[in-house]
Amino acid sequence: MKVEAVRYDRGVDWYEEGHTEQSRVMALVTYGRCVYWLDGEKYILEKGDLLLIPPGTAYYAKSVPTVMHTKYVVRFAWLTDAGELSVLMGPQPLHHSPGCYELVVERLREMTEQWGERADYYKLMAGAQLTEALVYLSRETDRGLLPDRKRRLAESMKQYILTNYRQAVNKEALGEAVGISPNYAATLFRTVTGQTISEYMHRQRVKTAIYMLTDSLLTIHEIAESVGYNDTSYFHRVFKRLTGSTPSAYLQERPPTP
Repeated sequence: MKVEAVRYDRGVDWYEEGHTEQSRVMALVTYGRCVYWLDGEKYILEKGDLLLIPPGTAYYAKSVPTVMHTKYVVRFAWLTDAGELSVLMGPQPLHHSPGCYELVVERLREMTEQWGERADYYKLMAGAQLTEALVYLSRETDRGLLPDRKRRLAESMKQYILTNYRQAVNKEALGEAVGISPNYAATLFRTVTGQTISEYMHRQRVKTAIYMLTDSLLTIHEIAESVGYNDTSYFHRVFKRLTGSTPSAYLQERPPTP
């Protein structure tokens, strides 16, 4: 894996024209909408949509007028001796709305941070993170498209967790919320998202905690309780496991108080 460029686009007046030559380009939209043309074929990308452009493809892309959009874009080369992943084996572009969207977004966000900080071995780290994202995508596409009903159930469970993550969400609560058995809820959720119910809940808690650590005046203990952790030590352990950092490190990013 050779990562050549990583960027995070934001805006309403974006335009790009290029050719992948021997590389590939992956774009994942995180907000809004944009449009790509690949060899003359049009692809509309909305939040949650991924486009993987194969080598040797001419492309043209731009924002939708007056519509704000954000996305991650990675240009990379997949070395022939590094093994094969199914999402990279076909000659056609991959336009997909991944159920493992949150996991892929996390890997691309981490890649963007690595690329911006230029720490030692950042290119190797970026390559490892991109490989992980491509593995998630390959597992999902190998499984094949799920019926619409199952995808809708999984989305309903995601929304339930987003609303109730401060509580201890489990398979019983999710099953009751969407009208299926607890065991089926747990299996379906993991199949679609690549995460257990507990993992997804903790990630939502930590995501909110990061925002509060940098943009509020609350203490770490208060933030831990606010997102659902009565045990601050446990909050520290979960936070470190998911972010690789400590809550205290994020406190340093707070703007100075007047």
